[in-house]
Amino acid sequence: MKRLMLLTMLAGALIPAQTPRQPPLPLPPDNPGDVRLPNGKSQRDEILKADYEKNVADSAEMARLAAEVKDEVEKADRYAVSVKTLKKLDEIAKLSRSIHGRLNRY
Repeated sequence: MKRLMLLTMLAGALIPAQTPRQPPLPLPPDNPGDVRLPNGKSQRDEILKADYEKNVADSAEMARLAAEVKDEVEKADRYAVSVKTLKKLDEIAKLSRSIHGRLNRY
């Protein structure tokens, strides 16, 4: 009798552990964590839009600076590079880090 009672208790303890977990419910379309602006638009969407526009502008600036650096390096002597060219390269690196940081945010 004690054995049957022990097996019943053991089986009762194991049954809940074997039931499959229910997947979490999907978030509702209006995520309560999403802040709405006074005009009704999602703050996150507006930030993403602004980041996209800034990425496009910074990419165009990088392309312009890279073309200038290419021209200056081709015109320069093989042993000398102007300080102006080095500053442009620093600006290209800064723009690249800015774009990279915005893209990694989400």
